[in-house]
Amino acid sequence: MEEEYPCDLTPALQAQASSGYPRPQLKRSQWTSLDGTWKFTYDDEGAYARPGDVTSWGHDIKVPFAPESIRSGIHDTGFHPNCWYEREFEVSVEGDGQKPAIGQRVLLHFGAVDYRARVWVNGQFMIDHEGGHTPFSMDITSVLRPDGMQTVTLWAEDDPYDLAKPRGKQDWQREPHSIWYPRTSGIWQTVWLENVPATYIDRIKWTPHFERWEIGFEGFVSGDLQKEMHLKVRLTAGNQLLVNDMYEVLNGEIHRRIALSDPGIDDYRNTLLWSPEKPTLIDAQIQLWCQGQLVDEVTSYTAMRTVDIQRDRFMLNGHPYYLRLVLDQGYWEDTLMTPPSDEALRRDVELVKQMGFNGVRKHQKIEDPRFLYWADVLGLMVWEEMPSAYRFSPKAVERLTKEWTEVIERDASHPCVVVWVPFNESWGVPDLTATSAHRHYVQALYHLTKTLDPTRPVIGNDGWESTATDILAIHDYDTNSHSLAKRYGPEVKLSDLFDRQRPGGRVLTLDGYPHQGQPIMLTEFGGIACTKPEEQSNTWGYARSDNALEFHRQYAALLQTVNQVEIFSGFCYTQLTDTFQEANGLLTIDRTPKFPIEAIAFATLGRGIGEDAPSMLQESTKVAQAQIEHALSDALEARWAQPHPVQPVTHCGGNNCA
Repeated sequence: MEEEYPCDLTPALQAQASSGYPRPQLKRSQWTSLDGTWKFTYDDEGAYARPGDVTSWGHDIKVPFAPESIRSGIHDTGFHPNCWYEREFEVSVEGDGQKPAIGQRVLLHFGAVDYRARVWVNGQFMIDHEGGHTPFSMDITSVLRPDGMQTVTLWAEDDPYDLAKPRGKQDWQREPHSIWYPRTSGIWQTVWLENVPATYIDRIKWTPHFERWEIGFEGFVSGDLQKEMHLKVRLTAGNQLLVNDMYEVLNGEIHRRIALSDPGIDDYRNTLLWSPEKPTLIDAQIQLWCQGQLVDEVTSYTAMRTVDIQRDRFMLNGHPYYLRLVLDQGYWEDTLMTPPSDEALRRDVELVKQMGFNGVRKHQKIEDPRFLYWADVLGLMVWEEMPSAYRFSPKAVERLTKEWTEVIERDASHPCVVVWVPFNESWGVPDLTATSAHRHYVQALYHLTKTLDPTRPVIGNDGWESTATDILAIHDYDTNSHSLAKRYGPEVKLSDLFDRQRPGGRVLTLDGYPHQGQPIMLTEFGGIACTKPEEQSNTWGYARSDNALEFHRQYAALLQTVNQVEIFSGFCYTQLTDTFQEANGLLTIDRTPKFPIEAIAFATLGRGIGEDAPSMLQESTKVAQAQIEHALSDALEARWAQPHPVQPVTHCGGNNCA
């Protein structure tokens, strides 16, 4: 048996990092960020197999920023399939180190490393992890040196030519082209240390059940499992105590449904509902008791929030809710996929809400958990979409399926996440129309997702060629508002829409998989570029405006049309920010609005441009904040204050309709 040391992080390592707690739904008092300066070198030929093989460290790098980014200090966008990282950190060890650990242990966490990672601590191999968007961790207590100074070494493999791995918008060409952007290799989310006791709370999961006023709670205990273990769960909302219960842990797990009792008259429970308009959170304190002794304690949060599909409508907390989303790719010019700070993530959430949207479709990226935290706190709905692979093969299927299940496990407890999207525009399954294996895979991931999380809608393939979905999602980049109104207007039969109108040149539903009355949403449209004249030659959009006033008018006309289309239960506009050469954001890549944010909000709600558009562009205060707030409130559910008739559905496939 290897020696283990009871250990305690030094005071310097106990300081909270400015990036915010990296795992916001399971927090402890002691943790330390290892972000900062690491030694770094490329290994293009794959010459090194272990830390001792690395003879020279050619660079210093600022973690967690990828070496392709400016902020990393390296800014090398070339093709480098392998790279190595190393840094020292201090963990003080108490005692003479001659006995196995009785007290605390130390866990080492990586938020995300793209794509494959191997980790050594003090020269001892610890873990091999594959998947560029999900976290992994290890218990390093047994390999710690008693003198306090420790060394962590990481090898990352990220083959830029590998199209069989989930890679999202990372380009496989040397220079970014079309809708693909600079690559992100190696460490790109926070690296951190955490003190835990020998027996500790490892993972928790929350699942609200609004219809029964219950909150599902799952707790998982790791380490030295003991015979008598209990988890004490205390739930509060503000100063109000909701639950204070103790549950027995069996085989390291607990699965309970916690009922919020009915008080009778003046049911307070309705004040607990989470929505973008009132994002009420329920605070949780969870304690682990072993043989009558308190050994571990964490804090968390949850919310009473239920999403569902009923007929042709998206439902939030039992009521129809119209979705106004903006497509968000989560890139920054100097830091690429890594946010420059926690404040930058919060600011993104605030900007989206100020622009009149109630949600985002996180496109081809699994975002930092801190973004989901701010979306939970501030009230913003999130569609979570798996980054695509671009090849169909047994290896690609295995990789994407494994990583997608890890994504769901990581984020299923966040109330802001309301829809799962495993595929986009048939990427990775390019032959859906002719190859049954491609169709079966989309259906398999749809059903796997519903199995792992039956509480949320799932879109099997967003955009077109639907085979399994809870929402019929359409991508249509026609920026002519009149033709959109004609294509989706009340005189159009749904059978005609599915059979003859084919945005993007693709069918919306495949033969044998007809529309069955699900909500229809326009989940990509717009994409209007507006840049300075000198930038037009190296940027693009699906359409172009020559100046801010023209952009404002185009956007307002388009959104007014889409808001009025009765068959739509929601929309997602492309896009939030400019993303490198794709300059079709409402904001520039540095988050500057292209016309006043109050005017954006007014247009987003379908209110048009107003008579004072030139003045609004010159002085944003012309649109008073009170007016925007009134418009937001007035727009909420206004379309559905009275039930609208549902168009009859003709089930058909191909060109054969009855």
